[in-house]
Amino acid sequence: MRAMAWYLLAALALNAAPRVHIGEPVLVVEGPASEKRWGRYQFPSLSRMADGSLAAFVHVEADAAASYGLPQKTFVSKDGGASWHADDTAAGRARGLLLSNGDRLLIATTAPIPLAGRALPKPAGEQVSYSLAHTTYRMRDLAPEFRLIFFDRYRRGASAWERESTPLDDPKGFRYSVSGLFPRIWWGDMRMAPDQSLVAVVYPALDRIGKTFYHSPACYRSLDQGKNWRRQGRIRYLPDLAADPMGKQRGGFGEPALEVLRDGSLLSVLRTTDGHGLGPMYLSRSRDLGKSWTKPAAFTKYGVMPRLLLLKNGTLVLATGRPGAELRFSFDGRGESWSGAYRLLPISSDKVQGDSCGYTDLAALDDHSFLVIYSWFKRPGTNGATHKAILVRRVEVSER
Repeated sequence: MRAMAWYLLAALALNAAPRVHIGEPVLVVEGPASEKRWGRYQFPSLSRMADGSLAAFVHVEADAAASYGLPQKTFVSKDGGASWHADDTAAGRARGLLLSNGDRLLIATTAPIPLAGRALPKPAGEQVSYSLAHTTYRMRDLAPEFRLIFFDRYRRGASAWERESTPLDDPKGFRYSVSGLFPRIWWGDMRMAPDQSLVAVVYPALDRIGKTFYHSPACYRSLDQGKNWRRQGRIRYLPDLAADPMGKQRGGFGEPALEVLRDGSLLSVLRTTDGHGLGPMYLSRSRDLGKSWTKPAAFTKYGVMPRLLLLKNGTLVLATGRPGAELRFSFDGRGESWSGAYRLLPISSDKVQGDSCGYTDLAALDDHSFLVIYSWFKRPGTNGATHKAILVRRVEVSER
């Protein structure tokens, strides 16, 4: 009798679970059949424009520091992602995080500083990532120009973007140089907290643990509409060696996703996959706007560039990839339990990066549906050859 009761409860729970419908792929752009180089026609992102249209941004340069700040190919959809056309003006139109004062704000990536003939302070150490040596420097030792972070602001009522910069005042922080260049990157998600302040969880954010440098993403908060930022706390790299025996050899946590949950807490999902092979993704929470974070917990076996989206119907969506590209859903809206992976493309290669770059992005369409963008390196073309391609799908999460 007890077993039968358990079965009935499980069946009721299954029937009560929301239904996920994933639409057919829609082509945004494909590269020439001859295009096989890493970095080109991949790393897509999505943005909701102020006028309601959608913009897709596609990287078409090498995956290297020398490409930071270079233009991307841009495409626009005015029908919810059903069709796309090239539009070089998209990057100049209003989009990004809508602030309480009506401005829109984007974290900006600028070209790195060439180091030839430039004086830098004594290095604090070195980190090696994907066989590239990264020379690290204490933030407090760097001149202001090496501590800058950049934003693009579209002021309420304006007709063009304004580039802004501010030096980070982070005595415990580090920055690095690589391949004769000094990147000034501050990558991650920026969200509005319930009190209207801004929070961002960003990387690279080097942290020295013993004698070794690891990436431990830092959380910053702004009380003045994104003009100045102060570090709140850090998600320190604490690998779970049972889940990842290579944990001590990795470079730390990268590519942090951030979402503000319905109770006002913060959830971050972090990548560990690196040059030491596939690594698990971790999640960590904060209930004090990023000052303290729970011990990161491994919850998948693999994944890069996690993207989070909380739909207004309460479903939390996670997109990630490598291998391939996948979606997962937390129907409780808290990230405490997750569905299995919904694969977006076939896996045909034994190489982790053989079918897709694994980078995705998400944009809500309404309370219960969203668009996901991803790359597929082996899309069959009309000429019979395979092409690197950027695709989108409409996904709906509805009650059964």
